[in-house]
Amino acid sequence: MKTLTKAEEQIMQVLWKLGPSFVKDLVEEMPEPRPHYNTVSTLVKILVEKGFVNFKAYGKSHQYYALISKDEYSHKTVKNLVKGYFEGSFSNMVSFFVKEKDMSVSDLEKLLQQIKQSKNTEK
Repeated sequence: MKTLTKAEEQIMQVLWKLGPSFVKDLVEEMPEPRPHYNTVSTLVKILVEKGFVNFKAYGKSHQYYALISKDEYSHKTVKNLVKGYFEGSFSNMVSFFVKEKDMSVSDLEKLLQQIKQSKNTEK
């Protein structure tokens, strides 16, 4: 999967939130200071080229929609992060956050509970 720039990812976040949208809708939903219409239009065209977005044509207007879900993108992005920075180990990633004090004992207990529940539903 190709990676997204920060600006492209910002467009995708809005598209995932709104669903199928015209460029003007995307611009209106962007945080201040909002990018120019032409900037958003260019970024959306790049997203189409990268295979993240497609569109329906209504005359000269185009309504854009995501081809990849937010969950699917998040999953692949996290896997790449773990592979690139934590030697492919989710355990190393969790250890990192614990050491940095970004993850509390309560967070770890919740994570453990989710793992246990996931294992129980697989049986």
